[in-house]
Amino acid sequence: MILTKLQSAISAALKSLYNIDIAPEKVDIQSTKKEFEGDFTLVVFPFVKQARKSPEAVANEIGAAVNIPEIAAYNVIKGFLNFSVADSYWIDFVAYNANAATFGFVAPNPEAAPVVIEYSSPNTNKPLHLGHIRNNLLGWSVSRLLEAAGANVRRVNLVNDRGIHICKSMLAWLRYGNGETPESSGMKGDHLVGKYYVEFDKHFKEEVKQLVDQGVDEEEAKKQAPLMVEAQSMLKRWEEGDKEVRDLWQKMNSWVYAGFDETYARLGVGFDKIYYESNTYLLGKELVQKGLDLGILFRKEDGSVWCDLTADGLDQKLLLRRDGTSVYMTQDLGTALLRHNDFGTEQLIYVVGNEQDYHFKVLKLILGKLGFDWADKVYHLSYGMVELPNGKMKSREGTVVDADDLITEMEATAEQMSLEHGKNDDLSPEQQKHLHHILALGALKYFILKVDPTKNMLFNPAESIDFNGNTGPFIQYTHARIRSIVRKGQEAGLDLSAVCHPSAPLSDKEKNIVKTLYDLPATIAQAAQKYSPSMVANYAYELAKNFNSFYQDTPIMREPDAELRLFRLQLCNMVATALRNTMDVLGIEVPERM
Repeated sequence: MILTKLQSAISAALKSLYNIDIAPEKVDIQSTKKEFEGDFTLVVFPFVKQARKSPEAVANEIGAAVNIPEIAAYNVIKGFLNFSVADSYWIDFVAYNANAATFGFVAPNPEAAPVVIEYSSPNTNKPLHLGHIRNNLLGWSVSRLLEAAGANVRRVNLVNDRGIHICKSMLAWLRYGNGETPESSGMKGDHLVGKYYVEFDKHFKEEVKQLVDQGVDEEEAKKQAPLMVEAQSMLKRWEEGDKEVRDLWQKMNSWVYAGFDETYARLGVGFDKIYYESNTYLLGKELVQKGLDLGILFRKEDGSVWCDLTADGLDQKLLLRRDGTSVYMTQDLGTALLRHNDFGTEQLIYVVGNEQDYHFKVLKLILGKLGFDWADKVYHLSYGMVELPNGKMKSREGTVVDADDLITEMEATAEQMSLEHGKNDDLSPEQQKHLHHILALGALKYFILKVDPTKNMLFNPAESIDFNGNTGPFIQYTHARIRSIVRKGQEAGLDLSAVCHPSAPLSDKEKNIVKTLYDLPATIAQAAQKYSPSMVANYAYELAKNFNSFYQDTPIMREPDAELRLFRLQLCNMVATALRNTMDVLGIEVPERM
């Protein structure tokens, strides 16, 4: 790659001119800003003091000393040394990579220790909602991104299938369900169970209000409410293995799992292994006992077990309640150990919202205190919340945007938009349905993934599905347009595998596309390092935008010069491949025709 050669040449020049030792890989070269002439820029200010010359003098001397055939010229603007790459290099670059199906990607090493990434982590008391959608899409895309950078990845899911929240749905169904099932109601199982989670909260609030009206303090009323007392009792019976409670739990969870599987399939995400809190919490309890035996943890007078983290700048963390029941941290300790034992991991990545930042700090600290030297491999991929124009979602109050409903709504919008823009021409009904689905998912996924994961985001479905601007459908349509051009070229007898070297100089728009393609490997590597699919999304948009600018005023099949015509067709094919691969990292399918 030209960048590596340029770094080596600059490193050698600095040594020979000023006796400055700097490793080639440490030479910081940036892309030249669009308003200046050149392709790569070296900022020389860091070398001025040792060189004892002005920035302009240093830049000119380095530029004159860099003598490699790929560099056609250089220019100096104050302390910025801009290098222009020869057209012949860019032409060779396209010729060499035009038919590379995985250009920019590194093949995963199946022998390497795997990176384990957890995402989704749903509760079995409610269906998946918009917040889960961001979690699943982020987890899936980060896993694909890491694979594109060469990592050996395992995708896992932890289902929170036990706990007080599950008991709330179960108790409400017993009280108010009258034997309702997914079959009798016509509802997906996860929707049905979620209905009774909301039902519990409604009746629970009524009980709390009655107690408050009788003079009981509100916080105490929440503890004394008969429904809450019974739910706590049900949780204890569950942990003791009560058959009646366990049978009901298995039945209602089976309804939920069937519903989850449907939603995962529609989203296009999956897992290599699924863990269940009902299994991992037992191993967590064993670790808590180990911590007690070693004096790392302590038991309070009421029987509850805690970890004192005050010396670490935190507080005391509850690990077992006074009745012996476990908390989230208990099962996460067990799950972490189980995954490490299962995979011998290089890293354990948890895709969980930033509301749990404290939780994962505690998890790492306790694992370390328990003596696990791999605790520092635990990484919390903390992401911002998805908000709506009217504020946050609340599952207990039933004010969430359901994932299934949202996908259905997006598909309907995609169908309407396709009809308005004439995108359904010459497609069979089955092809139309598939196109509407991938446009809907492309809009949804791209809108969510183009945002930096660390930031909160406001979801607006109407903005996401536009065929213009920084949207998934815009990139999908650009890919379909390019594929149409390539097919026409092949039908005309142009051989994409032929080597061509046009003599005509490349236009600025051609070079802009080639340079953008050149940036793909570095973009993938940097995005993987930062766990940031948004970098890939915005790269795909920039490439699509550059192509459309080129296409508007550059003839391809009408170009009279045969070599230049073939070169442009190869360039088109390379752009289509890059768009397909980068969108695939985001979990987005691109159509061949629109």
